[in-house]
Amino acid sequence: MLSTAILIATILVCLSLILNLWRLFKGPDRPDRILALDTMYINSIALIILFGISSSTTLYFEAALLIAMLGFVSTAAMCKYILRGDLIE
Repeated sequence: MLSTAILIATILVCLSLILNLWRLFKGPDRPDRILALDTMYINSIALIILFGISSSTTLYFEAALLIAMLGFVSTAAMCKYILRGDLIE
């Protein structure tokens, strides 16, 4: 039962990644593209966690935490660049 649920969740997260990629390329303006990229980080974290659950190892959870930290910092940096035009004041 768990393996079926993980397979269905993986398929749905991959579908969500494809739709986010479409929004990233088609986005009418920069904030939409940043939001799509941020959502792609979250979906990639979900895929890594699902793979970690299916393989019964904790190594992938640490990788997901690292991607989450990098995703937060990069989203904050891109938003600051859009608002002010530079990263370092």
